Amino acid sequence: MSAGIFPLSRPFPKLRASPQTPEERSRRRRHGAALGALLLATGLLYLWGLDKSGYANQFYAAAAQAGSASWKAFFFGSSDAANAITVDKPPASLWPMGLSVRVFGLSSWAILVPEVLMGVATVGVLYATVRRSFGRAAGLLAGGVLAVTPVAALMFRFDNPDALLCLLMVCAVACVLRALEGAHTRWLLLAALCFGLGFLTKTLQAWLILPALAVLYAFCAPAAPLRRVRQLLLAGLVLVVSGGWWVAAVELWPASSRPYIGGSQHNSFLELTFGYNGLGRINGNETGSVGGGGGPGGGRWGDTGLTRMFNASTGGQISWLLPAALVLLVAGLWLLRRAARRPGDDGRRPAFLAWGGALLMTFAVFSFMSGIFHEYYTVALAPYVAALVAMGAALAWERRAHALLSLATVGTAGWAYVLLDRTPHWLPWLKWAVLAAGVLAGGALLLVRRTGKGFARGAVALAVGSALAAPFAYTLNTVNSAHGGSIVTAGPAGARGHFGQGARSRPGKPGGERPIGFPGTGAPGGPGGPGGGRTGDAGRAGWPGGPGGAGGMGGLLGGQKVSAAAAAALKQDAGKYTWAAAAVGSQNAAGYQLATQVPVMSVGGFNGSDPSPTLRQFQAYVKAGKVHWFIASGESRGGGLGGERGGQGGGREARGYSAEISSWVAAHFTKVTVGTATFYDLTKAR
Repeated sequence: MSAGIFPLSRPFPKLRASPQTPEERSRRRRHGAALGALLLATGLLYLWGLDKSGYANQFYAAAAQAGSASWKAFFFGSSDAANAITVDKPPASLWPMGLSVRVFGLSSWAILVPEVLMGVATVGVLYATVRRSFGRAAGLLAGGVLAVTPVAALMFRFDNPDALLCLLMVCAVACVLRALEGAHTRWLLLAALCFGLGFLTKTLQAWLILPALAVLYAFCAPAAPLRRVRQLLLAGLVLVVSGGWWVAAVELWPASSRPYIGGSQHNSFLELTFGYNGLGRINGNETGSVGGGGGPGGGRWGDTGLTRMFNASTGGQISWLLPAALVLLVAGLWLLRRAARRPGDDGRRPAFLAWGGALLMTFAVFSFMSGIFHEYYTVALAPYVAALVAMGAALAWERRAHALLSLATVGTAGWAYVLLDRTPHWLPWLKWAVLAAGVLAGGALLLVRRTGKGFARGAVALAVGSALAAPFAYTLNTVNSAHGGSIVTAGPAGARGHFGQGARSRPGKPGGERPIGFPGTGAPGGPGGPGGGRTGDAGRAGWPGGPGGAGGMGGLLGGQKVSAAAAAALKQDAGKYTWAAAAVGSQNAAGYQLATQVPVMSVGGFNGSDPSPTLRQFQAYVKAGKVHWFIASGESRGGGLGGERGGQGGGREARGYSAEISSWVAAHFTKVTVGTATFYDLTKAR
């Protein structure tokens, strides 16, 4: 038997080339031009004002700079070229940026242009995948929806790992769908390679959609059951090898000659993978976390539940077309319930199952995870939403389900009105315009059977315009604004919160509200580094590092603004030392490293809670003359020694290491004020 359990598992009909008429060739040229215009417009949109954000997340930018200066740092993903500690993720997302900086030199463009190219590639792969089964118009719609999704416009212009992860996941789905067309082993292996590289990008998040796609292939591939099992086992081997070679190298490498694994408490990448970056994200038990999870039901990272993707904090990032995608997913599967009886439908039902399974798996995990959750994570949902909306709309139009399209259009416009109403001072007329256009388009779609082609085309254009106008406006606001730090959001500031806190906002310049930023993030209201981390006001509400605390919340969530005097002090005689300076927290260290391009040791990793180095190790470095300066406080506000209290989520012992080092330095070395920063000269003991 070559058939699987479901009727769609028989081989799909092969497409045969046929002589093209002049009209068909003209149509192909028009669609090719439209695709070129889509990709060009996406690239220009994402490149617009790209340097406004400076180095964006300086935590990753500093690691890219380190990788450009040291191949060892490049391989491990170290925060500095002297390899004190790594970032708290595997290094795959750093490699394109590191190579770019090595070739073009350190600049905002060298850091961020690779992310833009990943965004354009993701739009192109999504277009090609949807077009294959649903036609060019559906492919263009899918690519367009993805391009103007606000969180996508944010993250494809930012240096977090999410841009590469999103591209790899779209490629994985595309490869699985190609494999399903004829049980092609090579395409299944390419999908496994994408998942392996995804693991090296953002560990287990890359595997959220893996179960759904594996089950889909196991039951639906047009091959005998034994062959399907063999193919999946071989794919599993490729996944393990492509994702595990680096892990094996790190775990087998002598710990004394490699950097400490940032984010772990015992210098183990496996601990980081299954703890802080794994199950800890699900259940909230995250040792070393910035703020810790709140356990079941939510906490500092917001309430959990089915409404999380639609709430005031996350809704404006991703949910504009999410209700329509869910409705069209159900409708598409219903319309294709007799797929085996209609030629060509065999390739369509797997597409709905693949994209729909990916959406539902990711949606469920994001909705109920109790650990660290940031709004920008939802960029993972953007291609799945775009694909389902385009496929569902194309299928409904083909089957003359105009009432369904009308319902989806009016519902999308109504939900856009709700989302826009959450930022009442930003373009207050837009919500009424979108609602009116959506209702008008919904009514017109009900009349297309009785009218001509011109009216039908106008109705479709109005429906698409009403659905995309609001997210496109959010996207334009996003690309016209600077974003920096570790927590960023798309669109105008409004009634959104972080860490479960309500964020305050205040009117800014024309074009939107501006949040009151964390000290040091560079957001309006905060005197920090280039570009604002549009993040709200958590740093003012009793968090470690806020006023009265140690360091500055800006040092934890956003890089430092470094004065010329401080940079000159660090660069002076930097070649004589392994590290020109040391600072508590990776963001504190990153700002100085990017300003000087000399190694700056991050004490305690991202938020000062990692036990690296210990006091004894640091004392040995100082005694050996390997560290020149200790940066006690940055250019941003905050007292004490550079965030010595660390993050609330870390254990007392872990936070104690950075506190012990800070106290020891203050007690034994000379304090120097450079600009507005406080340094300790580790070559001059009291």
